[in-house]
Amino acid sequence: MTSTDDAASTGQGPAEPDPTDQARPPDLSAGSSRRGRRRTPRQRVTSGSPYEQPIGFSRAVRVGDRVLVSGTGPVWADGSCDPDPHAQAARCFEIALAALAEAGGGAEDVVRTRMYLTGAEHWESVGRAHGEVFASHRPAATMVVVAALVDPRWLVEVELEAVLEPSVRQ
Repeated sequence: MTSTDDAASTGQGPAEPDPTDQARPPDLSAGSSRRGRRRTPRQRVTSGSPYEQPIGFSRAVRVGDRVLVSGTGPVWADGSCDPDPHAQAARCFEIALAALAEAGGGAEDVVRTRMYLTGAEHWESVGRAHGEVFASHRPAATMVVVAALVDPRWLVEVELEAVLEPSVRQ
C-alpha cells in the first residue's frame, strides 16, 4: 500500500499525514529557513508489518529517483520464521524487493544493501542469498554482525537503497 505527500501530482490516492510536518522549534543554524521551501513529494510504501504503526516508519520511502527500504526481517505471512539463515535472507530480500516494486523499482535498481547478521557464521548463507538476487548487477553491500535483532528468531535483517532510471520517474 502506498501513499504520497503530494497525491495530486502523482495520481495516487489520499496521502497519509506526515508526522515530520508537525510543529517544530525553529532551526536557528546559519542559513537555515524552511519558509518558502517546497518539500519534495514522498511516496510511502507500507507492508503491514506490526512494527510500522507503533514505531512510526514506512517499509519504503521514495523521494524523487531514490527509494530507501527499511530494515526488513524474515517473517512469513503467518508470522512464522524459518530457522535457516539462507531462507531468512531470501525472505528478507523478497519482502524488501516487493516494497521496492511498489515504489516503481526492481532489483536492477538497487545500488546498496546492508545485511545485519546475529552471527558471523551466517555470512556464507546470507551472502549466497544476496548473490542469487544481485549477482548480475552487484550493488555496494555491507554485512555487519550485531548482538541481536528485534525478534530473537531472526538471524538476518536487510536494508536496500535504489536509484531509479529517469524513465521510471513519476
